[in-house]
Amino acid sequence: MSEGTVLIVEDNDVLRDGLEEILSIEGYYTVTAANGREALSKMEAVTPDLILADIAMPVMDGFELYSAVRDRTAWVTIPFIFLTALGETTDIIAGKNLGAEDYLVKPIGREELVTNVRSRIARTGQLKVAQLKQAYLASLTALAKAIDLRDPYTGGHVERVTEYALAVGAHLGWHESYLEHLHYGAILHDIGKIHIRKSTLLKTTSLNDDEMEEMKKHPVIGAEMITDIPYLSGAVPIVKYHHEQWDGKGYPEGLSGKDIPEGARIITVVDAFDAMTTDRPYSSAVSLQEANQELQRCAGEQYDPGVVSAFQRAWTEGEIQKIWEAY
Repeated sequence: MSEGTVLIVEDNDVLRDGLEEILSIEGYYTVTAANGREALSKMEAVTPDLILADIAMPVMDGFELYSAVRDRTAWVTIPFIFLTALGETTDIIAGKNLGAEDYLVKPIGREELVTNVRSRIARTGQLKVAQLKQAYLASLTALAKAIDLRDPYTGGHVERVTEYALAVGAHLGWHESYLEHLHYGAILHDIGKIHIRKSTLLKTTSLNDDEMEEMKKHPVIGAEMITDIPYLSGAVPIVKYHHEQWDGKGYPEGLSGKDIPEGARIITVVDAFDAMTTDRPYSSAVSLQEANQELQRCAGEQYDPGVVSAFQRAWTEGEIQKIWEAY
């Protein structure tokens, strides 16, 4: 398996061949060019993971190549390492004025070359993953908010529940990877409501037995909707069990105590808090203080007492109030 594709742009045949040999041995797929114009032509067919380019070249030099690459949206994130002769500080200054930061001074040792290429490709990969995650979060949030518009909660429900949950998770000492699962679970906890009739969601009086049974299906439906998405696997139990109760009187399976996944127990608490503090067609909002007191009153019965305690720590530090005010 290739470590990545490196475009080597160097007019010195011996040096170009040497760079290609070193990187090929290290597992990289290499493409070579003798000048910037040839490099651009090669890039039309192959998009490299990194460009390693000399500065002083005929036809099109390294600076012109850098500018041409950065002018293309599809190429703007490709890492670019300049090769410069020993002592050519003017080249480095000129490159920095263009926005470049990476340089290797010739002659180049094998270890220096491989270390720089590997670290730059790895860093770019990390940035791409981070950007993908951010885009994924934005898309999921937009979907959840669209679904939420069918429900009688006021605006900001998804954002508040998510922020409350993350604050509680942090006070429980959750690791970053678990907080990520909690983040997705909080965003998607009500995604199953997309299959609940709007007349049921918007009913201003108590639900009858049939309507209640319909409503109770939304956690299972939501879990089934995301169960085949590997990236969301950690959110599945949160979505499925966020209406379970500590005393076993919740749904869909009547789980109790620590048999309920902890992420779901967190959502149960913060979702209830948000429901109590927002106006709905069939009930008026209570104050934050009253809702907080209700959580404490029901700790050990409806709610996990450990989660409620973590909520209280976030409350004492003013985090809950700030979130409510922000949304």
